[in-house]
Amino acid sequence: MRLTPIDRNNLNADQQSVLDAIEQGPRGKGRKGLGTIGPFSAWVRAPGIGDAIQKTGAAIRFGTSLPSNVQEVAICTVGAFFHSKFEFAAHRALALKAGVSNANLEQLGKGQPPGFLGGELLAYQIASQMLTEHGIQDRTYSEGIKQFTESGMIELVATVGYYCLISLTLNSFKIPLEADMQDPFPD
Repeated sequence: MRLTPIDRNNLNADQQSVLDAIEQGPRGKGRKGLGTIGPFSAWVRAPGIGDAIQKTGAAIRFGTSLPSNVQEVAICTVGAFFHSKFEFAAHRALALKAGVSNANLEQLGKGQPPGFLGGELLAYQIASQMLTEHGIQDRTYSEGIKQFTESGMIELVATVGYYCLISLTLNSFKIPLEADMQDPFPD
């Protein structure tokens, strides 16, 4: 890891506020230590943007109309694209809980076309096109509007963009996996 470990006893008031918001908000639910791992460990250090980013993340994770399996497929697609170890490992577990098939997640992690169906397939196509084509093809966009509505498409695009930020943060600062995570992209 390129960042020095966080010392909870040496945070300034703004950093402590971001840490508290992460750990006491919807993703942490009082889980002490969450604010010092993954991308949060970077954002706590830069509270001016860290607080805005963590609030955006909470809205995306817990405030959209997207079904959780659809959202997790989009997130895992981003994590796999960037080979973001922490991101893919963390959200792979959430995707499994949301009902996404292990076989499809295995294929996605290996860079092979997964056998997603329905909304999961559409989320994968949208995220993949955004990442590789820098936008969404007209036909895919039309299908997305039918499936997810205009509001849902905005939420899906925001989800992909947000998790690009997370993946790049994790990769740039070489933030390590937690002890209980399996490395999805061993070197």
